[in-house]
Amino acid sequence: MGSILKAQKANASKAARAVDRKGKRKADDMMALDDSDSEFEEKQELEAVPATKRRKNKQRVLLLSSRGVTHRMRHLMNDLEVLLPHVKKDSKLDSKSQLHLLPELADLHNCNNTLYFEARRHEDLYLWAAKMPNGPSIKMHVQNVHTMDELKMTGNCLKGSRGLLSFDKSFDDTEWGKLTKELFTQIFGIPPTARKAKPFVDHILTFSVVDEKIWFRNFQIIEKDPLSLNGPPQMTLVEIGPRFVLTPIRIFEGAFGGATVYSNPEFITPAAIRTAIRKEQGKKYNIRKDAEQASSVRKEKRRRAEDELAVSKVFA
Repeated sequence: MGSILKAQKANASKAARAVDRKGKRKADDMMALDDSDSEFEEKQELEAVPATKRRKNKQRVLLLSSRGVTHRMRHLMNDLEVLLPHVKKDSKLDSKSQLHLLPELADLHNCNNTLYFEARRHEDLYLWAAKMPNGPSIKMHVQNVHTMDELKMTGNCLKGSRGLLSFDKSFDDTEWGKLTKELFTQIFGIPPTARKAKPFVDHILTFSVVDEKIWFRNFQIIEKDPLSLNGPPQMTLVEIGPRFVLTPIRIFEGAFGGATVYSNPEFITPAAIRTAIRKEQGKKYNIRKDAEQASSVRKEKRRRAEDELAVSKVFA
């Protein structure tokens, strides 16, 4: 009997232990489920909050020209292509009157900016700077063009390097200046994610306003003078090229057309200037001819009438 009672007590204690273990396991499972539910809710809350992503600067520029460009204009375009690694160069546009095709070309090349050089009479050069596809666009007259090969400056920079942009404070004084500054910033500012760009900043592009004209210069940044080995670091600028002057003519609301936002009242077309020069040269010719005619008239008036009683030289 004693052995039977001992066996029953042992079985009862085993059953109680098993029940305790099952209760603990259930409690542990419930705690684990609670923890997993809380983690899932936290993940959902994090996913619900939008992550602040860094905006990428995706600027691509389409560079092309019209028919009739000279060698100087072509070399200027090549210099700009070297300076701007995010430029995509296209072939020449056949028609000068169908500028509405340029937004389509920019869309085909996946570009959101356009620099279009328009040549007139093989001597006048105009530059269109436009934001695609909805504008605005600026038409400018290009003057005093000097390419890198002509200048032969001592400055130099790495091909494909990114350049700083420096704008004159006069841009902020006028509305057209602010718009031009913003457009040039997006066109000439090289994005860090450009395919051909290199992670170096060794030159600076300057835009200055003098006499209502935009003067473009390109300088190399030299951080230390090679002649002075010791001493504080010094920074100097050496011009590289190219250089040119832009005269704003008109700013349009759309891309290569639309309503006129700004018009330069002081701009005179090069054809009108050449016509005025020819008229001035023609005035000298007219004055000379009028003087000759007046002289002949005076001679006729001073001539004396022939005397009938005078002896003829034939009979003398």
